[in-house]
Amino acid sequence: MKAEVTGKVTLGDRPVSGQVVFIYADGKELASPTTGDGSYTIADPPTGSVKICVRPMAGGGLTPPPKAGGGEIPKDAPGAGGIAPPGKYGNPATSGLTYEVKAGKQEHNITLK
Repeated sequence: MKAEVTGKVTLGDRPVSGQVVFIYADGKELASPTTGDGSYTIADPPTGSVKICVRPMAGGGLTPPPKAGGGEIPKDAPGAGGIAPPGKYGNPATSGLTYEVKAGKQEHNITLK
């Protein structure tokens, strides 16, 4: 059975704009950008223990600038609408975040401090 991990990344009650990265013991990394409400999805990850880091999006992890020609950025666009994760969460050695990926669909919310 395949796995899928979904969840939201928040800092207090605010969504975080960044990239959630699962790092396995063999060094393999799987990543997913967050959407405007802090949601992420890691599709088809191997089962097992992972360290997790939340890296800022390009440009510091803040809401991206408007598209050329104007217009609003869709709320579900990667990185839209959130705040940058604190620096310690960008490194798996200092984040303190871990998870055990199991088979099937599962939810893992990440609350940063």
